Amino acid sequence: MIKSELVQRLAAQNPHLFQRDVEHIVNAIFDEIVDALARGDRVELRGFGAFSVKHRPARSGRNPRTGETVKVEEKFVPFFKTGKEMRERLNSDTGEND
Repeated sequence: MIKSELVQRLAAQNPHLFQRDVEHIVNAIFDEIVDALARGDRVELRGFGAFSVKHRPARSGRNPRTGETVKVEEKFVPFFKTGKEMRERLNSDTGEND
């Protein structure tokens, strides 16, 4: 599912809202999550999961094409850990995954 499909589904489930308003809401939620991660905060959505940022220190890497050693800069990467409810729902035997 891509963001536009998410917006369409939410708009269909909430006919009292305009699709553009649903799109603004979805964008606002995503922007807040990204802003919190950029500040170094953790974002926890109970039952869904938690977003956090992991630090990857600088290291030496290797170009697989040439075999040349290259320096890989330090970086921060987003990390998502699923919540217990989501894991249980995904692994249930009922087949109700939609």
